[in-house]
Amino acid sequence: MEEKELLSQLNDSQRAAVEYLDGASLVIAGAGSGKTRVLTYKIAYLLMKGYEPWDILALTFTNKAAKEMQSRIGSLVGADRARYLNMGTFHSIFARILRREAAHIGYNPNFTIYDEADSRSLIKTIIKELQLDDKIYKPAGVHSKISMAKNHLIMPADYALDRELISRDIDTRQPAISQIYTTYQQRCQNANAMDFDDLLVLTYILFRDHEDVRRKYADHFRFILVDEYQDTNYAQQCIILQLTKENPHVCVVGDDYQSIYGFRGANIDNILKFSKLYANAQLFKLEQNYRSTQHIVSAANSLMKKNERQIPKDVFSTNAEGEKLTLKPAYSDKEEAMIVCKDIKRIMAADHAQYCDFAILYRTNSQSRSFEEEMRKQDIPYRIFGGLSFYQRKEIKDIIAYFRLIANPNDEEAFKRIINYPSRGIGNTTLAKIAEAARKYGVSFWDVICSPTHFGLNVNKGTLNKLDVFRALITSFMEKMPKVDAFELGQEIIKVSGITADIYPSREPEALSRQENLEEFLSGMQDFVEGRREEGREDEIFLSDFLQDVALMSDLDSDSNGEDEQSRVSLMTIHSAKGLEFSTVFIVGLEENIFPSPMAASSAREMEEERRLLYVAITRAEKHCILTCARNRWRYGKMEYDTPSRFLRDIDPALLNVESERGGMDSSVDTDYTARYSGHTSRYSSIYNQSKPKEVHLTQSHSNQNLRRVVPSSAAASTVSSSMVSTNAGNLSVGSIIEHQRFGIGVVQKLEGTGENTKATVEFKNAGTKQLLLKFARFSIVG
Repeated sequence: MEEKELLSQLNDSQRAAVEYLDGASLVIAGAGSGKTRVLTYKIAYLLMKGYEPWDILALTFTNKAAKEMQSRIGSLVGADRARYLNMGTFHSIFARILRREAAHIGYNPNFTIYDEADSRSLIKTIIKELQLDDKIYKPAGVHSKISMAKNHLIMPADYALDRELISRDIDTRQPAISQIYTTYQQRCQNANAMDFDDLLVLTYILFRDHEDVRRKYADHFRFILVDEYQDTNYAQQCIILQLTKENPHVCVVGDDYQSIYGFRGANIDNILKFSKLYANAQLFKLEQNYRSTQHIVSAANSLMKKNERQIPKDVFSTNAEGEKLTLKPAYSDKEEAMIVCKDIKRIMAADHAQYCDFAILYRTNSQSRSFEEEMRKQDIPYRIFGGLSFYQRKEIKDIIAYFRLIANPNDEEAFKRIINYPSRGIGNTTLAKIAEAARKYGVSFWDVICSPTHFGLNVNKGTLNKLDVFRALITSFMEKMPKVDAFELGQEIIKVSGITADIYPSREPEALSRQENLEEFLSGMQDFVEGRREEGREDEIFLSDFLQDVALMSDLDSDSNGEDEQSRVSLMTIHSAKGLEFSTVFIVGLEENIFPSPMAASSAREMEEERRLLYVAITRAEKHCILTCARNRWRYGKMEYDTPSRFLRDIDPALLNVESERGGMDSSVDTDYTARYSGHTSRYSSIYNQSKPKEVHLTQSHSNQNLRRVVPSSAAASTVSSSMVSTNAGNLSVGSIIEHQRFGIGVVQKLEGTGENTKATVEFKNAGTKQLLLKFARFSIVG
């Protein structure tokens, strides 16, 4: 391909970015603006301008991105030339350099690269050798702290002298982190091994301490390109500066609006302050979005105008104007899932779409539960992108294994899973002896530990005591199973077994995710119990009933594994969605204390990153972007009232339709429900003020008292079927409109029964027909 033909395939902004070769340049590539196209065409252009492939260094964040770019470049300049490019991830490129130069930093060229599992295994060994409490010093958490230190180029000796870090470790009851870090680094070097972070840190040290080596590579790489520059950390930026000190021929491409990985060490300052690092750096903006409709792009822009720290840009689209974003408030997370499933079917019919055209994006992994359960009920195929289905996550499987063993003590797989979880000093040797005795006598593992002497279990007295403590624990739960509902017993099992103590001490991201999953699981159990009580199924609220529901869900997980991946709805966190696009995107759980994350509330910097996260979510959508929020969610053992996310106020009202909870678009948009956050009026207040019962006004602090159970009075209907029932909230009649705490707005179709057995059949807007036992039903009469 000739140079003129190459450039003719670019728009004006892309062409200007590609043609500039005289110095440092920053290309701000808005969402859907052709970032990869600019990078590949710029490399092809460099080759046409006399650069040799080996003169060029192109750094990416994933192997997939590197392979895709290399393939595209090959189609432009020929595969033979493209294969000599120095193109790959930071880690792969620097690993090659370190193998060549290993002797300079005290390593052999054949060094091993430890993955995360290797690193954590070594840290676990060191914790044990130092006789530290592994409940406080969890390998994953310790590894996270060491990794973050390395990403900031803080080596063990520096760490030990850093008062702020040492003080933080003392505050988290981990004063030995510095000692573990020092030992870990020594052991890695003794084993001629590097972890992934070392590939960056040791490259920096190599260039810092060996000027001749640094100059060799700085001269070798005549032009450097960096993809996703907003995601670089401090160490990566420092290495790039080392290589471009004398020859600032560097082009970085990224988007500050999509900087969402601060928790991994990514530093948005790298892109915001690029022009300060490189004098006379040229700025190019790619502002035309080729993916989304005009309304979606404009709404995303209006959101980002609220961030102070940014590179100003005005992303635009020449695609069709399209529909506005739609906010669909729900009464509960249960109704929220129903709304989403209903919309998937509606849009599929209207657009002749496939399931793979839809994505449900949430802030935290734990939010997948209600959507998974509803999609199973409605036979909508789905996949969890970049993660496990809710009931396949380790912490959930551990809890369910306890439940299974309590319900059926002969369950061998459940026994093996939890006999030593949380750790109680019963190891694999003991388990093997139990298995041997069970096989010999043809009994279950449980039978063996109940009568160890009878079945000849050959273990010492200390181990026998541990087994007896475990047996007594499970037996105590077994005795309560027929008397206590699943939620109450489940709570007790999780606490008394030690699972709570195992999961909750750490504040590391991985541990927080496990905690959120545990809380969501308990919420699901409580919803299960309350729902069955409302439906008059009080004899089906026990652990065995709950396990039956879970077993069916797990079975569906297995069945779906063989499905064509192209035919499923994608469920994922917003972080996992970056770089992807879908015709229709649902952004769910837009409530305070979920999105933005409560952990960001005290930091303006982190709040801006949360807003960027919502921008990324919105700009994944091509045609339809639907936002949802729920008024009520089970949390921490009670139904909590939630306020819509503050970010909804940041979107231009002219670009957002708010659907009334009774259907149709909301026309009353001037009331103020958000005054306690901002002091400003908001058009979205009506979503929670409309349709409220006259005698009930829900507030965040009084929701539990106000959403009271409606119990039939002594004057309740005395006939089998009636047109009216007297309740403490007023007269309930056939045709009454009610507001239910979980199912939303519904119309009473039928009343029947007497006294405490009085039932109402209600047709709900999204939940369909439900039969409610008024003794337990939580609703108010609104019309």
